[in-house]
Amino acid sequence: MNTEHKKALISYLFDFISDQRKKRFLEIIEYRTRHVTVVLEDIFQAQNASAVLRTCDCFGIQDVHAIETKNKFDVNRDIALGSTQWLNLYKHKGEGNNTIKCLNTLKDKGYKIIATSPYKNGHTIEELPLDNKTALVFGTELEGITDDVKNMADGFVTVPMFGFTESFNISVSAALALYTLTNRLHKSEIKWQLTDEEKDDILLKWQRNTINKVELIEKEFLERMNRQ
Repeated sequence: MNTEHKKALISYLFDFISDQRKKRFLEIIEYRTRHVTVVLEDIFQAQNASAVLRTCDCFGIQDVHAIETKNKFDVNRDIALGSTQWLNLYKHKGEGNNTIKCLNTLKDKGYKIIATSPYKNGHTIEELPLDNKTALVFGTELEGITDDVKNMADGFVTVPMFGFTESFNISVSAALALYTLTNRLHKSEIKWQLTDEEKDDILLKWQRNTINKVELIEKEFLERMNRQ
């Protein structure tokens, strides 16, 4: 589908959505970003995984990458509260080392791999450079990030703590980190927003996830366009 047809389809599908929801879509898309993405390595607790997805949606992080080498990435719908329909969730699974595959894919797309770790010397979340696209990697609460992440990381980041406990719950870490990073992005001159083409793709995804019998409506529209 070319750009012109896609824009026409988006405009047409908005007729099947309430004015209030259309307004929300157009407001929220302006705060979506791919400048920061989140990578979850072998998170096995559905509650924590789902809480992170919800946090990503709340802070406008569009893409989440779930690595499934040892553990399946499960979503608890009661905690995620429908956030998966607004995000792009990519699952990296199959034979071989899925961590290396995922991180190489992100590096090829221009992302700096930043591993979250309380033990490594690195930047605090307030000081982390954001000039480049950033993939923030979280490991399991029990073991943290793997050696593969440590070896491939372009840098490390910590969330400052002042108590006896060694680390935050992963969902809390993600919330604190993303709140800080998105706040910093919004106040910066970095071009963190989506391109017009990305906005169209995501708006269309949201519409398709919202409208009943959207396949039939879309088919009818495209047939009409092709006859013109």
